[in-house]
Amino acid sequence: MDNLGIDFVSELVGTALLVLLGCGVVANVALVRTKGFNGGTLMVNIGWGLAVFAGVIVSYASGAHLNPAVTLGLLANGAKTFGSAATPVDVNALSVIAYIGAQLIGAIIGAVFVWLAYKQHFDEEPDAANKLGVFSTGPAIRSYGWNLVTEIIGTFVLVFVVIGFGGGRQGEGGLAALGALPVALLVIAIGASLGGPTGYAINPARDLGPRLAHAFLPIKGKGSSDWSYSWVPVVGPIIGGVLAGLLAIPLLPILT
Repeated sequence: MDNLGIDFVSELVGTALLVLLGCGVVANVALVRTKGFNGGTLMVNIGWGLAVFAGVIVSYASGAHLNPAVTLGLLANGAKTFGSAATPVDVNALSVIAYIGAQLIGAIIGAVFVWLAYKQHFDEEPDAANKLGVFSTGPAIRSYGWNLVTEIIGTFVLVFVVIGFGGGRQGEGGLAALGALPVALLVIAIGASLGGPTGYAINPARDLGPRLAHAFLPIKGKGSSDWSYSWVPVVGPIIGGVLAGLLAIPLLPILT
């Protein structure tokens, strides 16, 4: 397998594990008759942070982007290569498509395994909104413009810090360059501080992949997949990630 193939598998596996554990903690809190039912927002924040930790740990080969916003943010920051020192690939249209494609496929796979793990609880859950909430984010107050702003800000923080810690003035790295534990704590902080309005997707693949899984899985009483909102957690993180990559170029040499 060539380097791009290794990086593709790394991104796919890491993102699948990220979504399995991240959406899994939401299922544990939201679905009836689980051991973690009504565990609260902080449990979800910590669970998502540890999900990122696990995803990064198994994805060092690819730089553990696990997120199209990170990939595009690094591209905007001027990255010349993706991947680790052992499996570098040139940044070009093919490598960008491979990374984002792997992330989306991995997110779908992770979501399917969440459904399998909680199948009986999905069957018992009477509220279709709770079922969708396991898979994808939704706003506390629906206002597409302001929801978009929230996602832009949250993702900007994620990608700006990743670039700052990851030798970002050269545009290299990914979540793996930041390190598994620091990025886990960063995701917990973003969730605790900025997650209230939209549920902090901060990752287009994390939201779109599971939403697609929700649409095609035979989930009892699942209701709508809320496609009218689905563009917000895709467009917002992309804008936030690209802005972070661009603004890191003049700012980080001064700040670091």
